[in-house]
Amino acid sequence: MRAAQSMMLRALRSGQRQFSVAVTRPWEDKWLTLPPVSASSSASVELNQLSSTPTTALKWVVRCCPHLPRALVHKLFRLRQVRIHPATVIQQQTFKRVRVAAKDTLNTGDRILLPQSVKVKQTPTHSHLTPQQINFIRTLVIYKDPAILVLNKPPGMPVQGGINIKRSLDAVAAASLNYGYSQPPRLVHRLDRDCSGILVMGRTHTSTTVLHSIFREKTSRASDDIGKEKRILQRRYWALVLGCPRRPKGLVTASLGKVVVDNGRSDRITIVDNSTLMSSQHAITEYRVIASSSQGYTWLELTPLTGRKHQLRVHCAEVLGTPIVGDYKYGWQAHRKWGHFDLPNVEDSREELLNEEKLPFGLNLNKGSISENHPRLHLHCKQMVLPNISQALQNVQSASSCDLSLVEELELVADLPPYMQRSWDVTNY
Repeated sequence: MRAAQSMMLRALRSGQRQFSVAVTRPWEDKWLTLPPVSASSSASVELNQLSSTPTTALKWVVRCCPHLPRALVHKLFRLRQVRIHPATVIQQQTFKRVRVAAKDTLNTGDRILLPQSVKVKQTPTHSHLTPQQINFIRTLVIYKDPAILVLNKPPGMPVQGGINIKRSLDAVAAASLNYGYSQPPRLVHRLDRDCSGILVMGRTHTSTTVLHSIFREKTSRASDDIGKEKRILQRRYWALVLGCPRRPKGLVTASLGKVVVDNGRSDRITIVDNSTLMSSQHAITEYRVIASSSQGYTWLELTPLTGRKHQLRVHCAEVLGTPIVGDYKYGWQAHRKWGHFDLPNVEDSREELLNEEKLPFGLNLNKGSISENHPRLHLHCKQMVLPNISQALQNVQSASSCDLSLVEELELVADLPPYMQRSWDVTNY
């Protein structure tokens, strides 16, 4: 048994080494070819335990590409960008590529092909940060204790690495926000690339585990939180929308599902009428009107009780009928009907914020208000209330013994980005 395990481990290591060796094939002009599945890979080795589980495409990619973020690997399969050369086809030298799903079982000799664009992930993208970039990232920190790190994420910066992403917030934080810790801060939830506001990261393995459970249980127990004033986790977003909801406040309960568009090149989320479908996800959002303007815009406070991808954007556009300003993915038609966005300028003490400002990572936080012809996404995580994890972990032996309902609350607030602040000034002029 031990001999078999050793042989399989050697084969695995050998496969990982082969991954870095360039082997010219007719299909490699646009594809990155993984080593062929070996006979010893028909069983998987995990934690030194032998298993007869067959090797799936997902397992083989993860095994051969440990440097790729797991989220990126899943996205490649989800967008149907992974191909396979079956062993029988290779022997016939026909070199035909076919799509492969994550759960498809592989045979000995099969080769998996990934887009060449994932090669960018083989070289660390965070190893060379300038002092200006490091200082900028550190100015985003709005709270820090021994357990967590909280940033006011700027719009336009992706949270996690992926295809053609050179700088992601998690990689940059790992290089510049350790503050003497041996471990880098870890993501525990996500914000869309063009969304801004509060982003929480765990500073230790224990605190990250606790935070993961908080965000996960928030979604699974969302129905129990309806109507409650006190919840373990509360998130409040501010959004500027086109039009105004029929009611000043309410509850949106609409299941979401994912559809693939553009021949598998992208996907989008939509409302699913039949919530019994396997692919649908229950989604709940509370909303209330903060302010309305004479120009037809409305500021909403959105409180998601679940944490689904693009939940707030889809609920606003497809249920409330008020797409978020700058959301051209789900509100393109509404923006076309709305026309141009030329509005009177507001002269105030923030005039200097309108000047061109060169920020690290190619960011510009001043452009994109509704005073301009092409406004940016107006969605910002303004406030978050969660348990004081650092305090809770000081008096317990393990994360599983924490009673978070008895822990002191930690209230976090993040300022609006300059362009959203300007839109607020314009609509309340």
